[in-house]
Parts: sequence; C-alpha cells; structure tokens
Amino acid sequence: MKSILLKVVGLAAVLVGGCVVAFAADGGPGSVRAMLVLASNQRGESDGRLSAYEPTLRRILRFESYTLAGEGTASLAGAGKAAVKLGRGHTLELDAEKSDGKGVRLKVNWQDGGRSLMNTGLVLRPGVPAVLGGPAHGKGGEVWAVILVAN
Repeated sequence: MKSILLKVVGLAAVLVGGCVVAFAADGGPGSVRAMLVLASNQRGESDGRLSAYEPTLRRILRFESYTLAGEGTASLAGAGKAAVKLGRGHTLELDAEKSDGKGVRLKVNWQDGGRSLMNTGLVLRPGVPAVLGGPAHGKGGEVWAVILVAN
C-alpha cells in the first residue's frame, strides 16, 4: 500500500511534463481526447487500445498492466471551458486560456461522482500525451489514471 501511495504522490512531479491540447497557432479551436485507465500490478496483457501510450504509462506509473475504462472528447476554442465525461462517474472539467501558439495553459478538475480527485493547472504542448495519476480503486492495488491527448 505504501508503494502505491508513493507512486501516486510521485505523479505530481511528472505532471510538469505537460499534456496535450491541439490548438491552431492563432489560438483557434482544438479538441482533447481523454482516456480513463485502470492501472494494475497483476501480470497480464494491457488493453490493446492503449498500446500507443503503454511506454509512457509504464515509465510514469510503473504498473504491470493497463485497461481502458472509458473515454471522451471535448472541443475547446482558444480560451474556453468544456467537460469530458469519461464513464464510471469520472468527469474532467477543462478551462483553457488563450494560446500563444507554443502551448496553452489548461486548468483540469478531475471529478468522480462530483467529488474532486485532482485540481491542477498545466501548460500544454501539442504532440505530448500526459498522464494524470489518481486514487486507488478497490483493494487490489489498482489505481485510476487519465491520459490527455490532442486530436
């Protein structure tokens, strides 16, 4: 249990690496794809739909297998707000500030059934997926995570 808590706490430092929102250089509209992931220490194959992200997940979360639990997409215009329903009661509230063409500042509020799990601000760069580590799920040592990717 202690190692899981250390992994989750360690994720806060990793978040500085950014996540992805695609915005036109003029600050125009972009979209965000968000994926809810369940990370587990049980050996086995990871969900094939996460194969493009598995190296990043393993580097950041250091779990054995990953399952896609839900996903959603939101469109944002330069500076705007949107919500992404991920399923299983999880929602992301996104608040973007106007882009300067190099990146965009995004506030993310990750909620589970209306209870805030994480409230953070990130500078987002196109082309770099981000992993947000969340709370434990159940008693099997599984942990929730979210991947944010530009479309």
